[in-house]
Amino acid sequence: MKILVLNPILFTSTDGSLPKVETIKDTMMYGMCLGLKSLGHEVTLISYDEYRPTRKEMYDFEVLFLKSNGGKFLPNALPVSLELKKYLKIHHQDYDMVLSSEVFAFHSLFAARICPEKTVIWQELTEHQNKFHQLPSKFWHHIVAKFFMQKVKAVVPRSTKAYDFIHQFMPMTTKKVVDHGINVDKFQYSTVKKRQIISSSQLIHRKNVDGIIHIFADFHQQKGYEDIKLLIAGRGEEEMRLKELVSMLGLNDSVEFLGFLPQAKLNEYIRESFCFLVNTRKDLNMVSIPESIVSGTPILTNLQPASAGYIAREHLGIAKDNWGVDELKQMIDNDSLFVDNCIKYRDKLTSKHSSKMLVDIFEERNKNR
Repeated sequence: MKILVLNPILFTSTDGSLPKVETIKDTMMYGMCLGLKSLGHEVTLISYDEYRPTRKEMYDFEVLFLKSNGGKFLPNALPVSLELKKYLKIHHQDYDMVLSSEVFAFHSLFAARICPEKTVIWQELTEHQNKFHQLPSKFWHHIVAKFFMQKVKAVVPRSTKAYDFIHQFMPMTTKKVVDHGINVDKFQYSTVKKRQIISSSQLIHRKNVDGIIHIFADFHQQKGYEDIKLLIAGRGEEEMRLKELVSMLGLNDSVEFLGFLPQAKLNEYIRESFCFLVNTRKDLNMVSIPESIVSGTPILTNLQPASAGYIAREHLGIAKDNWGVDELKQMIDNDSLFVDNCIKYRDKLTSKHSSKMLVDIFEERNKNR
């Protein structure tokens, strides 16, 4: 099939501005497009000019960067492109399937109005966006989605939380969940672990790395676990404060800040660690979680990430709010079991597997029309 993928927001920012990147090849949606291509499909990915990388690069499939209309605010919040609307009107007949991200999006609205019989919307959001007291999101879902987007072929949730939210407004939502896929060829796995645990994220308030450090301080006092080190990868505005906290708690010899690492080097640290730690104050889908699982490293997380459900269900670690010393002990004491489960689950997290599930849903809906 010829598949058009609409995903204007290839990456996000924390301060409202878009970072400049040298490549888009490490983005989740680029990996999904590779998955579609590996299945034999002809793929076109559309994003907007604001997400164009700073260096010229060759792609494995067609990538189009279209002009957006909305000034500096909308490209990172609710992007809209009249050029995309025009492109769909002219070229929608050239494609067999259109895969669009999010119901609450102008590009999904355009596809729903111009070629609904070809459109699958892949839903990530699990609740109304908080901007402007949730009013734009509530208006969109109760009015726009209800009256102008009901004829799409399918809405596919990326998590059970996403299903619980979006099926209230889009009755064609499938109960089958399709999570993000990743390019597992980039990630080696290992069953051999060093006496270390790891956290990798932006060092910002939302990620709650300080909470992890406080838990580790108590864990470090436990007999038989004193030699285990905490590795902290990433950079951000809270880096100096976190280092001061580590020093104040007397953990300088047991906590190592790795800074920002290339993906291959980060993967090395992750696959050699007992577990990957997540204690986020507010996050939805964290690509670092499946990357850790395919590296053979189980997850200790709170229930904020949408992936917490399958982590608990498949025993890929522990998912529990307010986890602490006892859960860290369980992760290390049962490490071989968790690691084995992660390696067995590896194939289900590939971009190829997720892509095939999306295509299968589309083709099944076509058979039943």
